[in-house]
Amino acid sequence: MQYRHPSVVSQTGPDFSAPVPRDGYAWWYVDALSDCGRHGLTLIAMLGCVFSPWYAAARRRGAGDPLAHPALNLALYGEGGRRWALTERGARDIERSDRRLAMGPSELRWDGTRLVVEINEITSPWPSRLRGRVTVHPSMLLSRAYAIDATGRHLWTPISPYGRVEVEFTQPALRWQGTAYLDANEGSAPLESDFDSWNWSRASAIDGSRIFYDTRWRTDGASPTNATTTPEVAESAIGRSISLAIDAQGGTEELPPPPRQSLAATRWGIARETRCDAGARATVLETLESGPFYARSLVRTRAEGREWTAFHESVSLRRFAARWVQALLPVRLPRRPLR
Repeated sequence: MQYRHPSVVSQTGPDFSAPVPRDGYAWWYVDALSDCGRHGLTLIAMLGCVFSPWYAAARRRGAGDPLAHPALNLALYGEGGRRWALTERGARDIERSDRRLAMGPSELRWDGTRLVVEINEITSPWPSRLRGRVTVHPSMLLSRAYAIDATGRHLWTPISPYGRVEVEFTQPALRWQGTAYLDANEGSAPLESDFDSWNWSRASAIDGSRIFYDTRWRTDGASPTNATTTPEVAESAIGRSISLAIDAQGGTEELPPPPRQSLAATRWGIARETRCDAGARATVLETLESGPFYARSLVRTRAEGREWTAFHESVSLRRFAARWVQALLPVRLPRRPLR
């Protein structure tokens, strides 16, 4: 497989100052589970909020500046109730350097060894305050980007498949430690221009991680189909399957993916599938988030004979582009520039 050098990740960690192409996006993603198994979170800091109806409208007008549409998404799961926030800010609400990204009242800081996220947000659709800090301690810093489309317009970089996390919130009152995953995505085109859907999952442990990323491309002529096939990375005219094994030292091996296995669809009718050894059965342990075009779940699966509990994500860009879904988005994704 041909690799790329990402813009938003350097050999020393995330780079928040990297240029983001017009009509494109960049995001830095964290998910985490507590050691006790009773809490979890996902956090996504986006320049060019990929699911924003306002950014989509700006692109249609020829004014697709990603820096005018930043957003921080935070979801808390587990005991004490779930919280969810995704508020889009404006261009004047951004301050950024290579090691700092502020978006309105929240900010991310990279000090060379850890990522500190200071959070001050309002939940939606029912407003309540989210105020706290998430500190991620990566166990490694990887900087190899993988194209998830045919022509390299969309890149994914698994920065640290395994690390430690400290979570401290005053609103709501919450404190826990656990394991964390850190990656980055960047692109020079809207997701819905090139993708029909994807299923992604990561299973991590102190001695190694297993990651699967299965993308399905649009087949209406929007995506090129000049991909090549290799034994390690299964590709076809309609998508790509990336299958990585990453050891505790950051050594990365591309393995043939186990067979696809369907999972139960969500209440919104979003199809879910994962990779699982032949003869084994994958199951959904818990649906953490469920919406009209996406789902985030905890999944139990088996790969190369090892049982894993994995964070799993299913996204339907076809559904996302539907007019009725676009009409619903402002309810969960308000736009509130501060300046």
